[in-house]
Amino acid sequence: MVAFRLGALPGGLDTLRKNSRGEGLEAAGVNCLAYDEAIIAQQDRIQQEIANSNPLVSDRQDLAVLQREYAEDDTVYQATKPNCTLAFGFAHLESLLDDSKELQKFKAVATKSKLELVNEGFTEFTIEDFHNTFMDLIELCEKHPRLQELLNSFNDQNVSDYVVVYLRLLTSGYLQREYGFFQHFIEGGRSVKEFCQQEVEPMSKESDHIHIIALAQALNVSILVEYMDRGEGGTVNHHVFPEGGDPRIFLLYRPGHYDILYK
Repeated sequence: MVAFRLGALPGGLDTLRKNSRGEGLEAAGVNCLAYDEAIIAQQDRIQQEIANSNPLVSDRQDLAVLQREYAEDDTVYQATKPNCTLAFGFAHLESLLDDSKELQKFKAVATKSKLELVNEGFTEFTIEDFHNTFMDLIELCEKHPRLQELLNSFNDQNVSDYVVVYLRLLTSGYLQREYGFFQHFIEGGRSVKEFCQQEVEPMSKESDHIHIIALAQALNVSILVEYMDRGEGGTVNHHVFPEGGDPRIFLLYRPGHYDILYK
């Protein structure tokens, strides 16, 4: 990998880590009962500040930027499990700009996906706008736009939110369609439908392995994710979704967000 794009939350977690030990919060008079609420509120403020001051998808940058940013901290970093759908959406459509054959295959999959969701019980009029926005981006790619035009579209909050919603719906629909397989991976005695309603469809929920597997299979796209999770041996671990696939999209999973990697 020689380059990357920043995801939606490129920084600001050092302050959160510091105060997660109680430093600063106790001095401000936060008692034990309100401590968790204060941490959550602080995280929300940090994320909002970052979202307001940084693009949802950055320009492409050299990997040396990441090395300089984290070299002084550690060799591997503890990661949260954020939503990866925006990074996936941009990375895949970017990869299709110069591959009209694969773009048409992807358009066919995306076109029929709305009907598949309706067949899973989703109400057509509630998903139509999200699907239309997703299709508009695919049709934009058919016109061979400048990369900056696609980047600008993804940095439009209204567009990016609709894309994320639709990709979450596709993930939910695939999980429910293949419930016999995925039921074994869901904890807490919940059904697949309950899991999707609580952990997949809401915008505020973070993405885990099960989300990425379902999204990759729903759209027939292979994804490789590099995990900075303090794995055994102090190295970055990677997983390919679905297993055995030939990855087309490469993502870096690090504190607070996903980055897009390039060879």
